[in-house]
Amino acid sequence: MGKIEYLKKEHSDEEIYKILEKPVKEWFRRKYKTFTPPQRYAIKEIHEGKNILICSPTGSGKTLSAFLAGINELIKLSMEKKLEDRIYILYVSPLRALNNDIERNLKEPLKEIYEVSKELEIELDEIRVAVRTSDTTSSQKQRMLKKPPHILITTPESLAISLCSPKFSKLLEGIKYVIVDEIHALTNKRGVHLSLSLERLNRIANFIRIGLSATIHPLTEVAKFLVGNGRDCYIVDVSYKKDMEIKVLSPVDDFIYTPSEEISKRLYNLLKKLIEEHRTVLIFTNTRSATERVAFHLKKMGIKNIETHHSSLSREHRLMVEEKLKKGELSCVISSTSLELGIDIGSIDLVILLGSPKSVSRALQRVGRSGHKLHEKSKGIIIPFDRDDLVENVVLAYDAKIGRIDKIHIPKNCLDVLAQHIVGMALEKVWDVDEAYNLIKRAYPYKDLSKEDFLDVLRYLSGSIEEKKVYAKIWLKDNKFGKRGKNVRAIYYMNVGTIPDETSISVYDGKKYVGEVEEEFAEKLMKGDIFVLGGKTYKYLGSRGNKIIVKEVFNENPTIPAWFSEQLPLAYDLALDIEKFRKEVLHNEVEDIKNKYDIDEKTSKAVKNYIEEQNKYAIVPDDEKVLIENFDEEKRRYYIFHFVAGRRANEALARSFANYISKIKNCNVRISVNDYGFALILPKNRKITKSDIVELLNIDIVKNVRESIERSDIIKRRFRHVATRGFMILRRYMNKKISVEKQQFNAEMLLKYCKEVNHPLYRETIREILEDSLDIENALNYFEKIKKRKIYYLKLPTPSPFAFNLIVFASSDVIFMEDKRRMIMELHKRVMEFIKGNKKEE
Repeated sequence: MGKIEYLKKEHSDEEIYKILEKPVKEWFRRKYKTFTPPQRYAIKEIHEGKNILICSPTGSGKTLSAFLAGINELIKLSMEKKLEDRIYILYVSPLRALNNDIERNLKEPLKEIYEVSKELEIELDEIRVAVRTSDTTSSQKQRMLKKPPHILITTPESLAISLCSPKFSKLLEGIKYVIVDEIHALTNKRGVHLSLSLERLNRIANFIRIGLSATIHPLTEVAKFLVGNGRDCYIVDVSYKKDMEIKVLSPVDDFIYTPSEEISKRLYNLLKKLIEEHRTVLIFTNTRSATERVAFHLKKMGIKNIETHHSSLSREHRLMVEEKLKKGELSCVISSTSLELGIDIGSIDLVILLGSPKSVSRALQRVGRSGHKLHEKSKGIIIPFDRDDLVENVVLAYDAKIGRIDKIHIPKNCLDVLAQHIVGMALEKVWDVDEAYNLIKRAYPYKDLSKEDFLDVLRYLSGSIEEKKVYAKIWLKDNKFGKRGKNVRAIYYMNVGTIPDETSISVYDGKKYVGEVEEEFAEKLMKGDIFVLGGKTYKYLGSRGNKIIVKEVFNENPTIPAWFSEQLPLAYDLALDIEKFRKEVLHNEVEDIKNKYDIDEKTSKAVKNYIEEQNKYAIVPDDEKVLIENFDEEKRRYYIFHFVAGRRANEALARSFANYISKIKNCNVRISVNDYGFALILPKNRKITKSDIVELLNIDIVKNVRESIERSDIIKRRFRHVATRGFMILRRYMNKKISVEKQQFNAEMLLKYCKEVNHPLYRETIREILEDSLDIENALNYFEKIKKRKIYYLKLPTPSPFAFNLIVFASSDVIFMEDKRRMIMELHKRVMEFIKGNKKEE
């Protein structure tokens, strides 16, 4: 393995100036005078040829840290008349908008350096900068071949295409620097895809890797991901240099008895006050619909210069908003998640988070958008919406302050991405199987790839399922492989990438069309689930292609709220800290909590009351105690497992438990899941006993969750995504776009066969659902923790306070906000009456 080390030495201005060419030195002195912390650590080390990962806040000059050594080298070559027509610096970013931004931000300094050179009477050849993405026209690409840019700005997908282009790939052979920006946004299949492209590029070019990131943890893992196996990497961590303040501000003192109109009124008054006290405020909501709702209310209150920014808006609108922000023309911008990444949006003096951002790294990233310059303080305010949110945000703000950041998850051994790259590699040349295998294993996500999995993918691509009309893309013979057929190049160019086509799913009650739901929502449905659409309640019966079949039901509570798919999941590390915090609050005074967590008296009292209430009525589940509560409704029995593991891990556990219980009780078990636990909902004539709980704690979680997945819709949808990435199903063929409906239909035709033969793309689908979607690793980790804790099984007359949200929010679409509050108020009154009677039933 390569050496991963933190850089300890900060270089002085003079040391850095020594390595810079005269025009660059003079330009930098005039414009900036002195170097920022990331620049002091990184510029000289990059100049010396080291791989570097830079983690520093927005506005700290990290982009210039990455580029300056390379620009300096280009200026040197230009002065010596040795600048060739080829690419020297490659910049890769996950965002096309960021690419255009970088192009502007590079052309400006280059222009200024040229002006300085003129004054110094130094003659320079032109240094060209160009962007190559899916938006680049054919004529622009042709021009690039004739006059290649010295600095190329691109996306992961365009790089993968460039590597297979016979003419353009020649221009990549001299690349000396590769800069990967926003690396924290690439810890997904797009990042895995890029890691293989970089290994393929490394075969033809010997380059230095530079990674740029905002808040991410652990940096050692990210460094390995950046450089691949067996290479050294040096980490520059100056994230601690930025002054940051995150406060939790509640709009009301009491979330239970304050009417919803009052909460809403106080919230908007608070927002109005904060906007008026600051120059430019950026507000993050967690959903696109909330973004529009908040903007509508604030405009109604007479606040001028407000805009929204989210992924459903047109690119033109988003660019217009970014431009206005940069010019300081807006007083407030409301965004869902789209402004989290590092587009330069100018000066923001306050970031407001409506509701929990669900992870410390996301909070730091969002709040880091304010106080754009390094010496300015980043200010953030989190506004909670209920008591769970309040507790969560107090812990999150504290963790952010002490720098306890949740861990990233990088997908491993993705066989669909591998299949795509093998086709790309076959377009480059004829490969020896072992040579290709060794190259792929240099990419960090594939370091543990088994030879058998690799050969299995090769066999599939060479036509192992041609009887199903999935034709070979490569030939495989005598331990060698290469491209097969004239169409393969076109197929590769038209279908490259990892992001699946998005679609809406039509909902039918019998033959009657009733509306549409998002695919992400549809994939979570299990037979018997109840949800609301257009104000009516429907039971889910099954699906066919891109249709789901339902039947209208009455007097039934929904099991899945419609906003479920848009919700961000709670980070596992933060969930565990919330458990510890509950115990701490219970055993400490209000004053102690207030001082340690830097919150006001009102907030600390609210937190203390909530946790004491739970304790008086039932038991407080924390890092030593587990609560499983049972209560009955008219038609159903509810069993609530208070597992604080975050929604993704909880869904894995809930599916496992429901699968097992449905078998031993011979009935349909519904589930309702949130970050703090899950409910198993059984018919009234079935019971989960204490001895069943003992059995549940010994089941094979993976086996049971796998059985649950194989029966549900999630496998059909995810198999389509995996099959399109792995070129089993094409999204485009012969310049024709294949509809998502047709893709889904084809996927379902192949799914049964692929399961029977245990096809690599079927195995990848299961792996993706278990590891990337359901967080099986942390589910198993939590399951082991549970077994060591004291378990309380309580039969209660009414749900405990910690269960309110799980019970009521499942019904959140069928009832209005006001009714939901009433429901919680009603439950709360029952709990308080019970506490007064002071009887805890065992």
